[in-house]
Parts: sequence; structure tokens; C-alpha cells
Amino acid sequence: MNSKRPTPAADDFDLLRNDALIRWQRMLRIAPQEGLGVVRRALFFALVTWLPLAVWAAMKHRLLDAESGEPLLAHFGIHVRCLVAIPLFILAEAMAHQVIRRIVGQFRASGAVTDEQYPAFLVVLKDMARLRDSSIPWILVISLAMAWTLGSPVDTDVHEMSWAMTDGSFGFAGWWFLYVARPVFLVLLLSWLWRIVLVAMLFHRLSKLELSLVPTHPDRCGGLGFVKKLPSALFLVTLAVSAVLASRWMHDMVYHEQTLAALKLPFAGFVVLWSALLLAPLLMLAPRISAMKRQALLQYGALIGEHGRLVHQRWILGKPVSQNELLDAPELGPVADTAAIYEAVKKTSPLPVDKTTVLMILLPIFLPMLFVIARQIPIRDLLLQLLKTVV
Repeated sequence: MNSKRPTPAADDFDLLRNDALIRWQRMLRIAPQEGLGVVRRALFFALVTWLPLAVWAAMKHRLLDAESGEPLLAHFGIHVRCLVAIPLFILAEAMAHQVIRRIVGQFRASGAVTDEQYPAFLVVLKDMARLRDSSIPWILVISLAMAWTLGSPVDTDVHEMSWAMTDGSFGFAGWWFLYVARPVFLVLLLSWLWRIVLVAMLFHRLSKLELSLVPTHPDRCGGLGFVKKLPSALFLVTLAVSAVLASRWMHDMVYHEQTLAALKLPFAGFVVLWSALLLAPLLMLAPRISAMKRQALLQYGALIGEHGRLVHQRWILGKPVSQNELLDAPELGPVADTAAIYEAVKKTSPLPVDKTTVLMILLPIFLPMLFVIARQIPIRDLLLQLLKTVV
């Protein structure tokens, strides 16, 4: 049996096929030689980062016992980082792998990339694949994570680490969290930030091609409406980041009398910044769609204006019309249809975003925050009140 991996098609691009982080995990036998093995790796990293903390805390009576301060279980942020965010970051690879590969392939399948532009399209994908597989960005990612870890002052009074204090210094679990669990979380978070940047670069390069866009396309994006699904590829990444923030805020509300009102500004800032990050790749296509719209408005305006003048000349002024081709063209139809064509062009949106796009960004942001809101606002009573108001 041939054990070699099948050679992918030249235009079969995905975000994770052979990047350095996957290669290094395969070398260490953490990831399988074939495929991504996201479930296996998610369980592995969750246990490696969290289990030593829990075992040490249990042995030192710091897991449930609050006599010497807040126990480990009271620090929701630590558990969410290790048991929720880290696994979600890894599981997100499978979703991104499928969704982004389909989106990139659709540029060709939809006809946006013509036969004439196909060689240039392949060059772009080849360049992006080379950058994806390069080790340099990943070395920078790991270096940034380690610099943050080593550069942060080890303050023995840090509240989040109070459970790990033993005789005025950190115990084993404290050092494990600082130099194993937190760096793993940072590397995975930074890796997704790099991948989002890589997608933005890819879309920027594709926008420079002479894409064959359709001004009257019903998706109102010139035929590029399929890119609206991009945020769904990052749904689990967004959920992981939001869960970490929500868990830390929940701890402050439960144990330190933090108010919901005080969290409005940081939460709003997170929503704006994270939404902008996820929309950045789609913004790369906006200039191309906008240029198409400007040109199409002029061209279709002139065409429909001429059509209207001929109709007016024939049926209002009663004069003979020699250019019957334009009036008799079945694809244009009557005046009402030509007006609808122009309106379709006019409604084209330069930014390929719709309600589903926004939902795929905001839903994973707000889901973890519901637990924070429910701490001070009874969700059940709120929903019942809304229901009574509507009904």
C-alpha cells in the first residue's frame, strides 16, 4: 500500500496543511502523520496544562479548601484557559481547514477567476502556501509568547496565583501555570492571530487580480458573496477568546464585587476590536468590489438611459426607431426590468458582509458573556418580561 500523502491540486489551498506548528507537533508525535488529529491534540494539551495544577492543588488542600484564601476552583479563568480555550483553539483548526479551503476554491468555481487569470491565481496561492509553511513566522510567534512570559514580573501578590502560594513563594503548580500552561495558551492565541493576518494577505493578493465580477449578481457583492462565510471558520476561536474574558470577569463579580456596569466599556472595546480583526480579510476585497460598482453604475446607467430614450422616442413621441436591437433584446426586457437591473447594481455592497456574517462574529462573543450577565440580571425573568411585552 502506498503510504505517501496524496498530492493536492495546485489550486487546493487551505490554511493549515503543512504549517510549521503542525509539522513540529508531528515530529514530537503529538499530531498524527496523516490529518490534523484535533481531538487527540485537544485532549493532550488540556490534560498537560490543567492536570498538574489540579493534582498539586488537591495534594496541598488548595483545590476546594478556601481556608488559606481562594482555592484553585474559584479561579475560573485558569480552568477555562486550560479546559475550554486551548481545546477550542485546536478544534478550530478542523473547521478553518474545511471552510477556508472551500472559499478559496470557490474563486475559481464561481468564475471570478477566469482562464486568463488562472496562472496568476496559482502564483498567489503558491506564494501564500510558501509563507504559510515558513518557519520564520512561527519562530516569531513562539518568541513573542516566551518574551511575554519571561518579561512579565513574577509578583507573588498576583491575585490569580494566590492559590499556588506556599510559604511566600510559588509552589510547583504556580510555576507550571506560569511557564507551561500560560505559554501554550499564548502560542495558540498568537498562532490564530497570524493565520487571520495570512488570510487577509491572501485576500489582498486576490483582490489585485482582474477578477471577473458580475455587477448584477444577486449576492450584491459582484459574485464574491461566498467569502461572507469566513467568520464561521473562526467561530470556535472567537468563542475561546470570549470565554477566557468572561471567566475572568465572572470571578471578579463572584469574589470581588465587580459590577456589570463597570464591564461595559472593556466589553464594548473587545467587541469592536475583535470584530474589526475578523472583518479585516473581507475589507481587502472592498476596493475591488467598490471599483466594479463605480464603473458598472456608469456603464449600466448609460445603457439603460439609451434604452429609455428609445422607448420614449417610439411610444411617446411616435417617431420611428432604427435601433431595434436594444429594444428587442430579451435579456433587457421592458423599462421596468431595466430599472431593476440598475437598482441591483446600485445596491451592491463594497463590503461582503451580511446578517449571517455578523451573527457568526457576535454569537460566539455573547454566548460566554450570558453567564456574566446572568450573575446580576436574572435571564429567566428578563426573557419572561420580554415575552409578556411582545405577546
